[in-house]
Amino acid sequence: MKVKIKLLHERAKMPTKAHDLDAGYDLTAVSRRIDDFGNYVYGTGIAVRIPDGHVGLIFQRSSVAKKNMILSNAVGVVDAGYLGEITFKYKIMMHSLHTSARPYEVGERIGQLIIMPIPSIEFEQTDDLGQSERGTGNYGSSGR
Repeated sequence: MKVKIKLLHERAKMPTKAHDLDAGYDLTAVSRRIDDFGNYVYGTGIAVRIPDGHVGLIFQRSSVAKKNMILSNAVGVVDAGYLGEITFKYKIMMHSLHTSARPYEVGERIGQLIIMPIPSIEFEQTDDLGQSERGTGNYGSSGR
């Protein structure tokens, strides 16, 4: 599948994978600012044309464990119709055992993009969902 990428910044880098079997494409920061809510907002300097029938999902990289940060929206969604810059918003975690942890710097890989197909869904209202082994069991219902 070919995916169109537009470089919006002179330091922008094409998404890359470290290994052929990796699911996510690493994205690199070209800018960093702090917004009015204390979030670190990183620009990637790229815009992506997600193919119709697909979604781009923005995840943290595993290196975030060394940064004392967390992606503020857990997983970002890039819809096929969105053609703007891909950005990441990270929050600093207040309590950390490692006070030496530092935010990502411009030039570092700050997250990853995974593009996945999405099914076409049509919801149908009903009063009967049928039966399942789990039923209406909620949080912790498996007892594990």
